[in-house]
Amino acid sequence: MLNHWRAMLPGLTLALVAQALPEPAQAQTQRMSRADAVRLADQASFGASEALLAQIQSQGASGWLQGQLALNTSRYTRGGGPEVHQNVQATFFCDLPPHAGPNCWRDWFSTQPLLWDFYRNAITQPDQLRQRVAFALQQMVVVSGLEVSGTYGMRRHFQGLHDLALGNYRQVLRHTSLSPVMGDFLNNANNDKNAPNENYARELLQLFSIGTCMLNPDGTLQGGSCVPTYDNAMVRSYAQALTGWTYPAGGSATWGCWPVGTRCTFYGGDMVPAPTLHDTEQRQLLGGVVKPAGSTAPQALELVLDSLMQHPNMAPFISRQLIQFLVTSNPTPAYVQRVSEAFRTGRYATRAAQVGTGAPGDLSATVAAILLDYEARAVQRTPLATAGRLRDPVLFMTGVLRGLNGFSDGEAMSWWWGEAMRQHVFRSPSVFNFYPPDYPVAGSELQGPAFGIHNANTALARLNFLVYLLDWGGSAPDASIPGALGTRVRLDAFLPDAPDPAKLVDRISRMVLGDVLPVAVRQPVIEAVTAESQQNSGSNWPTRRVAMAAYLIYGSPQYQVQR
Repeated sequence: MLNHWRAMLPGLTLALVAQALPEPAQAQTQRMSRADAVRLADQASFGASEALLAQIQSQGASGWLQGQLALNTSRYTRGGGPEVHQNVQATFFCDLPPHAGPNCWRDWFSTQPLLWDFYRNAITQPDQLRQRVAFALQQMVVVSGLEVSGTYGMRRHFQGLHDLALGNYRQVLRHTSLSPVMGDFLNNANNDKNAPNENYARELLQLFSIGTCMLNPDGTLQGGSCVPTYDNAMVRSYAQALTGWTYPAGGSATWGCWPVGTRCTFYGGDMVPAPTLHDTEQRQLLGGVVKPAGSTAPQALELVLDSLMQHPNMAPFISRQLIQFLVTSNPTPAYVQRVSEAFRTGRYATRAAQVGTGAPGDLSATVAAILLDYEARAVQRTPLATAGRLRDPVLFMTGVLRGLNGFSDGEAMSWWWGEAMRQHVFRSPSVFNFYPPDYPVAGSELQGPAFGIHNANTALARLNFLVYLLDWGGSAPDASIPGALGTRVRLDAFLPDAPDPAKLVDRISRMVLGDVLPVAVRQPVIEAVTAESQQNSGSNWPTRRVAMAAYLIYGSPQYQVQR
């Protein structure tokens, strides 16, 4: 039994392990090793597999990245349509035939059908980099299914975010500002100049663009302390500038649409101007940008975006968070500054790569700068606890399934494992995501965002997820889910190495960690795998050996911390 060997795992307190940084020229010329291929897969995909690692090593970091920038294959397709907001009657939608039934809310109102698509795409679709960046963006520019209902609208919103993930950040902010689900979530839909709601304006400034403190180009605080980027009066100016938007045509309500001059709730397109609600007075925005008197809502929105995109905080604030989501929780100021320059100029260039359109906010250039920087590609490690990141629960689950040739329809990762590990996709507890970007690592001066949801219970849930896959056999398909697959791993490809425990352990370790296990750990793991003999485990001993090796390696602190 796998549970019998839990005691063999190292302690669950995870330390962030650093990497020594070679000079840039060394990183440019160094032949890609298996360790660096695993590192790139960890940073830019939903998990390493033997096939992906072979592809990365064959193409090199720059070549693989260039190919990924061109891919856009993942789609959100499942769930009900706009009928939930059309022809609305006094009787609740789910009480009406043909929608009535136990799964009506799930299929028509919730984000669960999107979650099914999210995990299917993450595990199987080739546009891994676009998906990883989109996953980062949806945790930076948050809309939560806890407060917004309407599967078709959330589907449209997140497909748009996916499609823009390697485009330009200005377009991400425009998409977000005009999204009716965001308008509903943060109260900017039907926002009236006579009583402007400041919720969206405040989060646009605080979370989505420039942050609360003035930054140097390297992300450090100007003057060493927090100088506010804006005050309440400026928030109010932005709230006024962003008034005058309503839902697109198509919705209805039993008692009509309210207030006068607006449309009923509907998520089937971008929000549209509501001229009677828009503030037409002159408003001072950041950076000396002025919204002139008499401006329309679309004109005001473009001026809002102008003021944010040219703000000196935008590049370091967004760049640092993207580095945290992809590579390391504690990037050096020099790393942040190099990436910020790519964001600011819209270009990234090395001898091996030329990326970007030259427009500020180019995300392809920014992501290339993040992933091809020598701090990301460094292959040596030192004992200093300054680099790396705790692997998100989502990335832990997809990494295991991808590495062990598994499949899933995503259902098990929603109310079961998603809730157990506190990262139920599309259902963050607030606009502040599942965890804050500056969450402190206990007992250190480091930041470790994902440690915000890491505790004894969620750490054990990670190990139990491995037991679920490797000991219990995963989940069978649920007949109520369209195109149900269940969730399982396939260990057949590793069975030929089962007679040689050392070979098997080293093979899985090189795929998962990029190298063999440390000497102090490797031998006990080999002994545990060897114990799964025909005498102890019966005729199924080869599969039990593979399962044991996978459990101990995927469950190890060396895997939990992405380095």
